[in-house]
Amino acid sequence: MTWTLLIALIAALGIALFAGLQRRVELQRMQTSVRERERSQRAARALPGGAAGAQLRHPVVDLSRCLGCGTCVRACPEDDVLELVHGQAVVVNGARCVGHGNCERECPTGAITVTLTNLAERRDVPVLDERLEAVGAPGVFLAGEVTAHALIKPAIEHGTAVAAEVARRLGSARGLGHGSAAAGAVHDLLIVGVGPAGLACALEARRLGLGFVALEQEAAVGGTVLKYPRRKLVLTQPVELPLHGRLDRTTYTKEELVALWQRIAAEHQLPIECGVVFEGLERRADGLLDVRTNQGTFTARHVCLALGRRGTPRTLGVPGEELPKVAYSLIDAGSYSGRRVLVVGGGDSAVEAALGLAEQPGNEVTLSYRRDGFVRIRSRNEERLREAQRSGRLNVVLSSAVLAIGPDTVELEVRRFGVERYTLPNDEVFVLAGGVAPFELLERSGVSFDPELRQQQARTPRAAGPNLLPAIATGLGLALATLAWAAWNSDYYALPTELRPTDDKHAWLRSGRGLGLAFGLTAVGLILVNLLYLLRRSNRWGVTFGALSSWMTGHVVTGILALLCALLHAAMAPRDTAGGHAFIALGVLLVTGAIGRWFYAWIPRAANGRELEIDEVKLRLAQLAGEADGGQARFAERVRREVAALVHAQQWQASFFGRLRGLFAGRRQFRQLLARLDDQGRREGLSDEQRHATLALTRRAHHTALAAAHLEDLRGLMSTWRYLHRWVAVLMLALLVLHVIYALSYGELLVEEGPA
Repeated sequence: MTWTLLIALIAALGIALFAGLQRRVELQRMQTSVRERERSQRAARALPGGAAGAQLRHPVVDLSRCLGCGTCVRACPEDDVLELVHGQAVVVNGARCVGHGNCERECPTGAITVTLTNLAERRDVPVLDERLEAVGAPGVFLAGEVTAHALIKPAIEHGTAVAAEVARRLGSARGLGHGSAAAGAVHDLLIVGVGPAGLACALEARRLGLGFVALEQEAAVGGTVLKYPRRKLVLTQPVELPLHGRLDRTTYTKEELVALWQRIAAEHQLPIECGVVFEGLERRADGLLDVRTNQGTFTARHVCLALGRRGTPRTLGVPGEELPKVAYSLIDAGSYSGRRVLVVGGGDSAVEAALGLAEQPGNEVTLSYRRDGFVRIRSRNEERLREAQRSGRLNVVLSSAVLAIGPDTVELEVRRFGVERYTLPNDEVFVLAGGVAPFELLERSGVSFDPELRQQQARTPRAAGPNLLPAIATGLGLALATLAWAAWNSDYYALPTELRPTDDKHAWLRSGRGLGLAFGLTAVGLILVNLLYLLRRSNRWGVTFGALSSWMTGHVVTGILALLCALLHAAMAPRDTAGGHAFIALGVLLVTGAIGRWFYAWIPRAANGRELEIDEVKLRLAQLAGEADGGQARFAERVRREVAALVHAQQWQASFFGRLRGLFAGRRQFRQLLARLDDQGRREGLSDEQRHATLALTRRAHHTALAAAHLEDLRGLMSTWRYLHRWVAVLMLALLVLHVIYALSYGELLVEEGPA
């Protein structure tokens, strides 16, 4: 007995220690995620247009739907975009999202959407209808990056859809051959830009027999991709390219992708005119469209503008920028060696160019960025950037701006702890600060960017969201059917087990033969199908077919049906055997699954709601510090720092028991803090109203941090249901295996003895 108690005590202490360490690691990870979210939000607010200026498309999480399964985090190809905080997915750094949409496709409850923010205010997104036609400009379509979709796959889908719509309007295939660029010809479709969207549009137009011509301002097919650095990896997704088929690879270099596009264009003899610059379009009285270019005017019934968003490069507007050593793109970093190079910019293009130049022999490379951190770059580029800094291959100067460019020097102004000026020896300058999008040209062509014309597209709810009514209704129907079956055969099921062998129905309802055995085999099959959901959700075993929402619905239905089949297999009388214990474990599994996933779903939502309140308080304090002058600004900034320290101590550093003590002893310390801050504000000449308004935010932050911490403690306790669910599942499978082995080994004995 004493040995048993000693071993049990050691096991309990070991489990408690392991759980405590895991809990500490989880809290540290969540704290890091929350800090990163705050940093990215501050950086996004500093960008033009606020958060909307930080990116085109990014994820938005509906916390009322999120179950905290983490599937979206695992599905995201970029790091640090999504993380789990308080058991739910939150957007940590939306600026790093490149719009793949994997998270949206994989979410089983429809809780996440990759979309644009502030559409009611933004003036950098064209107003289009569901057919990609410009509102107020009939026959003018937009496709690809210009529509705020930055990836290759949606660009190809856009181009294909535009050509299909034009063919539909013209009465399907026209059979007009190759199309012509001759003066006076009227084309069914004119395509401006031959990047992925324009190429797909041209291929689909060729497939449908439209008369068309495509115009490209560059010397070759490729669009924006042509301007990428050599060997740049271009990430895409498997897509269908008209007349070519599926592009199954997910990674191409720039050269591979451009070569593929050019080969496809040549194979299908697409009528592409290169070196033609689009200058605008006008509508004629007869409804046709005249497209003005540097090579003359083209006339068409429909126009597809697939000309991207980059437009003309953004300049610095500083003395010396006209020098020949200043460039606005970098095609081949390998052609520069032994040079003193300055790269200006903070996006992926600038970082990749700086890294490429830093790898060349003899180069001294400096990267200048006007902000205090990189918020838009991909995580893999950020890792490479840090490694280059650590190795001394690249010098990064943040919060800096170029003042002047000389023949052999560059003057930089650095704003960190004051304003300092530096003169750097320099041979080459690459300004990669983005481009001025062709919005003005598009507006002159009839494309509107007026937010008042933009109709918000109502989000269509997914049928398999957190409302599992179809699955529950199906389960109820199956349970009623089982009850009806049991009632119909109640003359057998109501008999004591020792009398059942004398009944005529025993031959086909007992567990070892007939329908009874079929029910048992069906239950085993359903359990195996039920477990496939875990393979589909993990993304580790290559099981990717089917929507995860459908898998989750099937997970619930197969679990209920397996329990019902097991009940009938046991002839409505599970016994004290391995099979009977497996049946009990299966029932417990259903209960723990329901409790862990649904009944306690409100806890993480409440905790994340408190996090949003804390963010709101911090933002308001920062606004007070920025809007006020003199003493009030200093007071608001001091309170902001105190609040940050308070939240850190109360929410992340204190233990569960420490927070319980803080409910009582901490109140006195908090009152002392408020009194000290109030006294400081009074001495600095602040009015009662100013002090009380600021300190009210402090009280709110304190109470909210405590509430969030206690909710997190409760969530941590409730998460034990998840582990209970898993271990019960393991126990159930073990018992099921034992039951099957026992039945196969002693089947004849079971037949004589009756149901299992």
